[in-house]
Order: sequence, then C-alpha cells, then structure tokens
Amino acid sequence: MKAVVQDRYGPPDVLRVEEVPLPLPGPGQVRVKVVATSVNLSDWESLRGSPAYARLGGLRSPACRTLGSDLSGVVDEVGDGVTRFRRGDEVYGDNLALKGGFAEQALVAESALATKPSGLTFVEASTIPQSGAIAWQGLRGVVAGSRVLVNGAGGGSGFFAVQLAARLGAHVTGVDNAAKQEFMRSAGAHEVIDHERHDFTRTAHPYDLVLDLVAYRSVRDYRRALAPGGTCRCVGGSVSTLLRVLTVGTLVGRLRGRSIGVLAVQEGPEHFAPLAALCAAGEVRTHVDRTFTLDEVPEALAHVGEGRALGKVVVTP
Repeated sequence: MKAVVQDRYGPPDVLRVEEVPLPLPGPGQVRVKVVATSVNLSDWESLRGSPAYARLGGLRSPACRTLGSDLSGVVDEVGDGVTRFRRGDEVYGDNLALKGGFAEQALVAESALATKPSGLTFVEASTIPQSGAIAWQGLRGVVAGSRVLVNGAGGGSGFFAVQLAARLGAHVTGVDNAAKQEFMRSAGAHEVIDHERHDFTRTAHPYDLVLDLVAYRSVRDYRRALAPGGTCRCVGGSVSTLLRVLTVGTLVGRLRGRSIGVLAVQEGPEHFAPLAALCAAGEVRTHVDRTFTLDEVPEALAHVGEGRALGKVVVTP
C-alpha cells in the first residue's frame, strides 16, 4: 500500500510516498481503509519535531513514520478481542497514539474509533475528532452572556469553538490573521481582531473565557485580558509559554481571582461524538478549505502550519 513517510524531523520536503507492507491488526486493533484524514497543527509540529513536546517517544527521529491522526474510513480487518466493529463498518476517530492516517490503510485502536454518523460524509467526519474535542472541552463553563475570546479562531478548533460559544449565547471575539476576518464572522464571531495589528489582551472589556489555541503570550497578558473570576485555557504553543502558564499562571491566577492554565484535552469518542452529532444535525458546520492527495501531503501540511488554512484541510488517499 502507499503511505507518506518521514525518517527525520524537518520541513515538508523530508516527506515522501512509499510502498509499505499492509499492516496487520494486533489485539484490540482495527485496520481501516482510509477515505479521509484531516490535518491538525499537531501534524505540523510532529513533522518538524518542534516544539520539544512533539518529540515525545522519538527524540532523534520520529516515533511514527507516517503522520495523520484524525481519520475516517471503512473497517477492512479486525484484531483479536475487537467486539464493537466488523469488516465494512464506516468509522472515524482520533488515532493520536498510532497516527498513520496519511496512507491507504491505517491501524487504529478500537477504543479510538466511533461509528461515522450517517449524516456526515467521510471528509466531514475526519475534521471533527481532535479539533472538535479541543473546542468542546475548551468551552466548559460558558453560559449565555459570557464574553469569550478565541485566539486562532480561523483554524480547525477555532472554527468549532466560535460556533459553539455563539450557540451557548456568549458574546464571541475571534482573533486570527487579516485574511481570516470574514471567515471568523461567518462562524458567528461578534467581533474580530487581526492579531498582527491589535493586541487582544489590551481591552476595555475583559473576557470571562480566553481560549488560546496558539499560546505564546505572557501570564501577565492573560491576567490583563481576564475579568475577575475569568478563565484562560491554553492549547499548544511554545514549551516555555506552557510551562509559565502551568507554574506562574496558576499562582498568579489564584492571587488575582482568575484561573489561568493549560487545557488537558481528553481523547476518545465520548469527547468528540457530541459535536459530531450537532454537525450531523446541521446545528454546527464543518468547513473544508481544501483537499489534497497523498502526493500533496507536504503542501497540505505547509498550508496548515503556515496559518493559511480556513477551518480544516483534508487528505483523501
């Protein structure tokens, strides 16, 4: 079968398409014939091996030669002990542990998969697991009338987060680059900010929740952006920022009557299936900027990593 592989960390040109052996599912595993795999920022980080946490499990070379975790497809074979799926079932999930989605077939743990809703195409379903789980969990505690800011609102998780916050009755501010201003409005953002021109932490009307999907600001900046009793949750970003948020942010937040921390994203179907149900019912939209083939995976990763994608980018083997 064909797969996109890398043997070292680096720019997109370290990737190549190879013929590799068809993988055999082990106990508790399912082999999926891949129909679609969406690209996440975590794929870009794993390609380059930066930030440092992207090298967990593979300090000098990638632990997984083939990237791609958010996939959808059809069950081709099941391993011993698999009881929830059989050959021919349509499934989707976040295969973050094993990756391998940028290929014609991939091995996935049974526990990482869910049955694809009939109201979603394979491409649509592939956009939801990781991005949807982040958005769903990042908005905990939001109620009608809350002031919510989403930094990175023009990307995959951000697009879902803006819609969900607006659906809950919050006043939503989206932050991203100049090319994504109208896109954020289309998702339901009441206000939009071009991060290259304006500092979202300097505001006359502080926020009840700041969800930062590209965290790089200081603890002082986050504190300034929050209303008394407000919450800031960071996802991704530099190691130094995340460490400061985990340590200094926790202390400063408590002293100032705010909660500043890192969003510990929980994985598994129970954390993305609720959003998928809303998407299947037409209450929340998916958005696919572009689709790419396996040969075009380097271009797809660059499109996401360089911040050019509106919503999600999908690879269709």
